Amino acid sequence: MKPAVAAPVAAQSGVAEPGLAGTGVADIVATPCSAPFDYGHPCEAVRTILVVEDEAFVREVVGEVLCSAGYRVLKAQNAAEALFVFHRYREKVELLLADVVLPDRNGCDLASEFALLCHGIPTVFISGYPENAVVRKGFRRREWFYLPKPFSGAALVQKVTEALRASSR
Repeated sequence: MKPAVAAPVAAQSGVAEPGLAGTGVADIVATPCSAPFDYGHPCEAVRTILVVEDEAFVREVVGEVLCSAGYRVLKAQNAAEALFVFHRYREKVELLLADVVLPDRNGCDLASEFALLCHGIPTVFISGYPENAVVRKGFRRREWFYLPKPFSGAALVQKVTEALRASSR
């Protein structure tokens, strides 16, 4: 099975998911990965990553890079969408990759809620803020990792692989 990138999409038929009235989120759609890149870190099995990033370009590129490395990717543009996607695919999500600053919530708060819902889920934070600022805010937990922006595709795949391996110990 070819890895896929999935994301919430706006309702086109006017029928929204129950409990999401007014959010514009109707369903999760999967599209085949189109990135022809090889980052040299093929994952051992198809693993699912939830990417939460408010900048559309960054979200799309991160999704394509991870997909090309063999991961299944679910995407959300904010914390509310992330929680919706997570509840819908709870049994499949194995890693949260989240921007530290989101429009509707702090990425650390979101990761803390995910930790309550799914004990020990690894999180990779991405941010343009220096790591010292992130550490000072208390974002250090054994299952939390940090990747500063900008980053290469290879660095992204390496950090995700590191987080998944550390969480399986």
